[in-house]
Amino acid sequence: MASAPNGVDAILSQQFQPHLAALVGLVVLAVLGGVLVLRNRIEDRSTTQVTGRSSQDEPFVTDRERITSLITENGGRMKQADIVDSVDWSKAKVSRLLADLETEGEITKLRLGRENLICLRGHEPPASQSPEGPRGK
Repeated sequence: MASAPNGVDAILSQQFQPHLAALVGLVVLAVLGGVLVLRNRIEDRSTTQVTGRSSQDEPFVTDRERITSLITENGGRMKQADIVDSVDWSKAKVSRLLADLETEGEITKLRLGRENLICLRGHEPPASQSPEGPRGK
């Protein structure tokens, strides 16, 4: 009769062996996942401490504001090609933004041969203005 319990133990151990392997695998994955999360949090904290700023501290700047500040930093005038080179946008996007700014009266586009000179309002060259005075007055 002693052989019956041994046979049952052998059958039960064969049935639970795959489940035990799966359980061990899940525990290993959970531990590794926890280690990765912890490592990422530590890196984020150290990056914030090194730079002194987090991405949430940076002010939100619209595309139009970026273009106008770029032109302002360059004395109020800039060639359109130089604007395209200064930003990570396509020529088409820059052209659309400049057209919108011109419609709103914030900039003036002056054609210089095959290029456009973009001027903030009030920074146009004197030769580009009519003898009667600035437009719109």
